[in-house]
Amino acid sequence: MTLDEKLVKALERDYTTAPITVPERVMLDYVVKLTKDATKVWKNDHDGLRAVGFDDQAILQITLIASWFNYINRVADALGVGRE
Repeated sequence: MTLDEKLVKALERDYTTAPITVPERVMLDYVVKLTKDATKVWKNDHDGLRAVGFDDQAILQITLIASWFNYINRVADALGVGRE
């Protein structure tokens, strides 16, 4: 969470060019890959997260949170939540 509106807008525009740290970028790259096709996530993706400081517990938490958001958004979309 942040109150930095410029950062939020930069992330919304394109997280790959936003002013974030290397660990944040690696985490977001992982989350995007997980979101697009979780079957393409391999051990080397977890190794990349470890290389920038995430331990196994953090990797599990990142995976669970991203997966939950993917799940709940698909449920909401399927049920038409938020549509007029």
